[in-house]
Amino acid sequence: MWCRPLALLCLAAAPALADPPRVTAATAKREGASWTISVTLSHPDTGWDHYASAWEVLAPDGTVLGTRELSHPHVDEQPFTRELSGVEIPDGIGHVLIRPRCTLDGWVAMPTMLSLSD
Repeated sequence: MWCRPLALLCLAAAPALADPPRVTAATAKREGASWTISVTLSHPDTGWDHYASAWEVLAPDGTVLGTRELSHPHVDEQPFTRELSGVEIPDGIGHVLIRPRCTLDGWVAMPTMLSLSD
């Protein structure tokens, strides 16, 4: 019988995971040899202890092409949009993946696909 109270204690001590950051919109614009990626995120930021802290652009094979760090919470600005310029995307790639991160839960498991067109 001692297992049940121990199991409940373990559950109570486990961290509560909040909703992960979610990409609600994204665009890609070619600018010469590089691209500007614009991403709109939605996340229930609560303050400095839990907020959407970055997003990255990945090639289809998982290679990181660029990272946009977010230096502060956006508690009262949801959803919010930020850009990353100068992203070099190799020729022949038809899409990239956008993967957001939050300070509490880390990188999301399933990135969002963004199609590229000139």
